[in-house]
Amino acid sequence: MKRILILSILLSLSFASFAKKHKNKFVTIETTMGTMKVEVFKETPQHSENFLKLADEGFYDSLLFHRVIPNFMIQGGDPDSKRAESGKMLGNGDVGYKVPAEFMDTFYHKKGALAAARDNNPEKASSGCQFYIVQGKTFTDDDLNKLEASKGKKYTEQVRNDYKTNGGTPHLDGAYTVFGQLVEGFDVLEKISHTACAASDRPIEDVRIISMKVTKK
Repeated sequence: MKRILILSILLSLSFASFAKKHKNKFVTIETTMGTMKVEVFKETPQHSENFLKLADEGFYDSLLFHRVIPNFMIQGGDPDSKRAESGKMLGNGDVGYKVPAEFMDTFYHKKGALAAARDNNPEKASSGCQFYIVQGKTFTDDDLNKLEASKGKKYTEQVRNDYKTNGGTPHLDGAYTVFGQLVEGFDVLEKISHTACAASDRPIEDVRIISMKVTKK
């Protein structure tokens, strides 16, 4: 009986240690328009580890949110944006590698979703550094029914409710990898989303990432 009890305790401690080790991490994004915090999902390891590594190394510090579209998303991470002169077209900068797609039905483009940008490569592999945060818009049942028919898939009640009440960009599901979620700073997301932009969708006044800091909570 004593051996069974000891084994049970050891297994419990081992599981607790494993769970602690594999908890999601968070990134605080300080910008010139306020601070946001995103949770980065461990279930998309290639995207998450790459994003956390770049954030920890200071790669994103001083880069711009170079593409902003109201009711859609805010995009950043182009290394060419750090010292870009006013009005320069941005969006082609990269780090020389792509990240393989990691699509999961449980992670979708609801409001605040953190996702990876990409070009039109057939594998739908992501940019090694560019990302976006979804602002989106709300959808009706009829809208979602049409999307279900075009995509050949059914939304769960939770997904449907999120898109109807909080909004998002459901047409991007299964095309771009979602690897995190905004947990703080939705007001900042709204503020950036509605900043005045030029025809290229670049904000007229630069919206700069001051710093990113990786934390455990």
